Amino acid sequence: MDNHKKVSDLIAEFLKEKKIKQVFGIIGSANSHIFDSIDKLKYTEIICMHHEQSLTMAMQTYYRVTKKMGVALVTAGGASANAITGVISAWADSIPGIVISGQENLKYVKKYEKNKLRMWGIQGFDSCKMVKEVTKYSNRIKNPNKILYELDYCFHESLNLRPGPVWLDIPIDIQGKKINVKSLPRFSPKKIKNIPSKNLELRIKKLIKNSERPVFWLGNGIKIANCKKLLKQMLKKFNFPFFQSWAAIDIIESNHELNFGRPGVYGNRASNLILQNSDLVISIGTRLSIPMIGYVEDEFARNAKVIYVDIDKTEFSKFKNKKKFIQYSYGAEKFIKFILKNFKNSKNLKRKTWPEYCNKTLKNFPHLEFPTHNDRNGFINSYKFIDKISKILKKDSCIVTDMGTALLSGHQNIILNEKQQMMTSTGLGEMGYGLPGAIGACFGLKKKEVICLNCDGGIMMNLQELQTVDEYRLPIKIFIFNNDGYLMIKHTQKNLFKGNYVAVNRKTNISCPNLKKLSDTFNMKYFKIDNWKNFNKKIEEIKKIKSPVICEVMMDPEQYFHPKLGTSMGKNGKIISPPLEDLSPLINRKRLQKSMIIPMHKKSKII
Repeated sequence: MDNHKKVSDLIAEFLKEKKIKQVFGIIGSANSHIFDSIDKLKYTEIICMHHEQSLTMAMQTYYRVTKKMGVALVTAGGASANAITGVISAWADSIPGIVISGQENLKYVKKYEKNKLRMWGIQGFDSCKMVKEVTKYSNRIKNPNKILYELDYCFHESLNLRPGPVWLDIPIDIQGKKINVKSLPRFSPKKIKNIPSKNLELRIKKLIKNSERPVFWLGNGIKIANCKKLLKQMLKKFNFPFFQSWAAIDIIESNHELNFGRPGVYGNRASNLILQNSDLVISIGTRLSIPMIGYVEDEFARNAKVIYVDIDKTEFSKFKNKKKFIQYSYGAEKFIKFILKNFKNSKNLKRKTWPEYCNKTLKNFPHLEFPTHNDRNGFINSYKFIDKISKILKKDSCIVTDMGTALLSGHQNIILNEKQQMMTSTGLGEMGYGLPGAIGACFGLKKKEVICLNCDGGIMMNLQELQTVDEYRLPIKIFIFNNDGYLMIKHTQKNLFKGNYVAVNRKTNISCPNLKKLSDTFNMKYFKIDNWKNFNKKIEEIKKIKSPVICEVMMDPEQYFHPKLGTSMGKNGKIISPPLEDLSPLINRKRLQKSMIIPMHKKSKII
């Protein structure tokens, strides 16, 4: 009996062992053995795309909708370099994934590596070193007998604790080498106990018990821990107002009676007011980044303590005020179980007026603001568009967004039910994520319909993947906001350079193709929405179509993204950056003061 197998055959069998039925790949000479072995085994389908960054973006959304490992197959040289954008994106958003890269022949790797040459043989370079700082693990296979051990370790490490991408580099001669598989080593993880101190638990119990204006802030860590059932128990028991991070926008329905929106620099006005007036913020599984808490740490929830639940201890280092932020680095699931176990009820007579304040604030400042979100200059306002499209989504819709208008309007104003999903790149925020992300989600959902919210600027970054949509006839409905280029940068140039536009629109050499002609090229149905009468008619048609669609939505090329934490002019003529509750467009000072429980910030008084 022959116990010898090619290394590439073992890779294909490992994918089968882990029940990975689809991977995303682009072939090259340096990974051709792997493609051949996967094809011959006939278990895993290779989804062929047209740019390596698309592979590593698609593998993320594939995982998000399936909770099964996403895998990207890239070749050596430029292909490995191209893949890094999606790897950093997965790293930032704590999304697991395995990238398997091809590499030059091992004899050249050893020779060139030893002499510290820039390039190894043909197209080879040190891809592991390149991605070392943005992966949980990266390694090159030099001993073919370690292949299963390394694959095991990559799979485990990618999912363990705070998840993230891993990178395994395999020289082409190693891929094709036959080895004796009779007793190959495998990796088995060791269980490590991680128990919070009693003092920490007592402090947290005391803070929750004594708080008068507590709020929960729910993040992606709850989704990663897969403890949504525990979350529902917690919300029912504690009855505290809660917010969602953008990365956890679909963790619970938008219309839940305790859901008060999504605070932040581009937050909902009511959400920011409630957050800033709280006395205890219980942040679970969200890293409290600058877009969430604002630019000045001391001004964030300035009369509150913050229980900061994050399994990654390094994230806590960014906070200066250690007395304000109480670190609980043992994971979302453990924390939720701890407070469920240690509180029979959450009654506190001093809290009686807190729900009334929260409900009144949301009533006074609804998420869809007028006149802020009025249509102007004959164009559709993107916030109203998102509000309206929320009402016609399927009950189990999956939405993937790009950046810019799609990101901001989408995450500020969309209304989701419990079964709907929404995802984007919240950490790296790279333009071009939307389309490959929609492709990954669509395959993960077994080719069910996916809504892709995109922009005329963002779609250009990965335009080539429209061919992937056509090739597999994926039912992706792509809504493209046409705002003549890069709308967010236009506003930056207005603020910094008195409106001197450079490289942002057609007049300044940034143009986008005719989307109708583009639709014909890629065999897609085309629609155009430029008014509300048109909206109602076209949306009904789009809903009935089961094939790919491009719908162009005409927007005001100068529309603002509001509410937003901006800068304002003080009474003394100096530029002031207001606190998080004081969003632009600024409201009347008396109205703001009436909306506050804590004293109004001195900055807000002099604007």
